Amino acid sequence: MITCIFMLVNIQFMRNGCSILAVPLLNLNGIHAQFQRLRRTRITEYALCEGNVKENYDFITKNHVEFGVRWLLNRLNVESNAYYFYKNNKSKRLEKLKVKQAILDKIAEIYHALNGVPGYRMMADELEKYSIFLSGNTVYSYMSELGLKSIVRRKYVYEKGEAHKVFANLLEQNFTTSKPNEIWCTDFTYLHLSTGEKRYNCTILDLFDRSVVASLNSHKIDSELAINTLKIALKQAKNSKNIILHSDQGSQYTSKKFVDFCSENGVIQSMSRAGCPYDNAPMERFYNTIKNEFYYLFSFNSDEVLNACIYDFIFTRYNHSRPQSFNNGLAPLVKRWSYKYA
Repeated sequence: MITCIFMLVNIQFMRNGCSILAVPLLNLNGIHAQFQRLRRTRITEYALCEGNVKENYDFITKNHVEFGVRWLLNRLNVESNAYYFYKNNKSKRLEKLKVKQAILDKIAEIYHALNGVPGYRMMADELEKYSIFLSGNTVYSYMSELGLKSIVRRKYVYEKGEAHKVFANLLEQNFTTSKPNEIWCTDFTYLHLSTGEKRYNCTILDLFDRSVVASLNSHKIDSELAINTLKIALKQAKNSKNIILHSDQGSQYTSKKFVDFCSENGVIQSMSRAGCPYDNAPMERFYNTIKNEFYYLFSFNSDEVLNACIYDFIFTRYNHSRPQSFNNGLAPLVKRWSYKYA
């Protein structure tokens, strides 16, 4: 066993056929093995593997007393400017990594809290609520790094039908308006309980901010459901006159009862072309959102549970906090409040 403290070890670095004698070392065996391992990771005599650059810098910092900084820089073929820049800015890099990790954690938290619904655009809007302002591309990159993506939306194929009784199409796919309670649109959709029983929802949307002004579930899809939903909407829109209500040509909206109710309450009817859902695109988008971001994610075993959950999602999440691209990232009622207090 060798017991001497100082040893001279001939470490062979084959460079141009020359053998270089190392300086006296303490605890040489471990350092020598690590150094030789670093040397073996080199692609060529003068080019280091990209993934090992940081490891080389850390090795120099840890062992500069034994080897000497200049000698290590030379043997590892590291530029002195690059090494000192790394050393002097290490704290800044660590701080940036901490900030990024905090953002990644917040993205994951929001994503799972919203049942995997947000894509990168919605996520960017959600992050702004926490004073985190990032571009869509950056959020997309971070979500990809986390392996997160929005749930896949279902695509529907529509077929045009024959025209029934119609009112004039007053919108012609112009779904913008300058103030609240000026133009509404409405439609029905199907909902199912876990037992397989079918239920129906009628909703009225305000085209000013895409807010839901009324939504009602029922066992039947008839003119009574349409009228009762419109009653709720008119009750909250006090002193509003000559509201345009746009719908499809469903029999519920063309029935005598519904037409008479609209006429008596000063509601002006407008209708899409037969079998053309694009003429009522905001409603199609709304129901697509409701079903993909909420309804399809859960099962409902009773009317009470279905009604409570659907109304809660619509009037809490959708109206108050869900970002809307139409509103430049604002939730519907946030835009309405901005208009009210402008």
